[in-house]
Amino acid sequence: MLTVICETPGLLRAEERPRPVRAVDEVLVRVKRVGVCGTDLHIYTGKQPYLSYPRVMGHELSGLVEEAPEGSALQPGDVVYVMPYLSCGHCIACRAGKTNCCTHIQVLGVHRDGAFTEVLSVPQAFVHRADGVTLDQAAMVEFLAIGAHAVRRANVQAGQRVLVVGAGPIGMAAMVFAKLRGAIVTALDGRQDRLDFCRDTLGMAATVALGEQDEAQLAALTDGEFFDTVFDATGNPQAMERGFRFVAHGGTYVLISIVGANITFSDPEFHKRETTLLASRNATTEDFETVLQAMRAGLIPSALNTHRMPLSRVPTDFAGLLDPAARVIKAIVEC
Repeated sequence: MLTVICETPGLLRAEERPRPVRAVDEVLVRVKRVGVCGTDLHIYTGKQPYLSYPRVMGHELSGLVEEAPEGSALQPGDVVYVMPYLSCGHCIACRAGKTNCCTHIQVLGVHRDGAFTEVLSVPQAFVHRADGVTLDQAAMVEFLAIGAHAVRRANVQAGQRVLVVGAGPIGMAAMVFAKLRGAIVTALDGRQDRLDFCRDTLGMAATVALGEQDEAQLAALTDGEFFDTVFDATGNPQAMERGFRFVAHGGTYVLISIVGANITFSDPEFHKRETTLLASRNATTEDFETVLQAMRAGLIPSALNTHRMPLSRVPTDFAGLLDPAARVIKAIVEC
């Protein structure tokens, strides 16, 4: 079967590998769609802190069941999505229902080989039917669930002012689910094309471009009070540190981004505001279901999927997804 491997940063190679042999508790999935995530781009550019090379990337996937364990609710031909965070089920986090931050977590495409291949064998507990959505939609559930999880972590309420810093796919996912909760959402980013998309396609209340006047503009939008909740989805340490300034007194700051750096902040300002600081990692089954319900209700714009390519073209075409001129939001690989 065709498999694409990231040998080292910047080097992708296609090879033929044997089909996996399904273990007794696993499901054999014929991969049909794989969403390209910021994590994949970070792996390609050598900026993913939890990874060793070589690695088969890809964790946003949908496909068809080929084989399932005897007695399984899954049947050959079922359209499925895969929850790529393979949690242990017995550590302190898993016992508390926080499988997204399992102490022994194995994320497909990061800690173990992922979905840039034609067939994948996955533990049954992480394979779910994708009833009522398309293969394309099912491949986009995971990144949207990360945004839904962050919004749930922050307990965003109707009428609150929300700022999302970083208008990539994860940032857009947070915007979508904050807006669905009735929040008044502002996007801050350095790319005007993405801000236009947030305004025109996602219906965000306001957009602000990075620049010398951005803080004054954010203050003007909020009568100088700034934002009840700020989400950082930039993957940039300087932006993450700067974001503390945009949190209102009594507000909440959520770091969706992860970087291989220390993040510092002013303790007097932090205490003065009594800021709530939250990390948001991955997502849980609850968040995946939130996304599926929104998709079935027609609340997730299909326009988020802007680019696609066949698996065979990944070694030659993948680098082009990094070009801002391509205006990529969410690319999908077809297997």
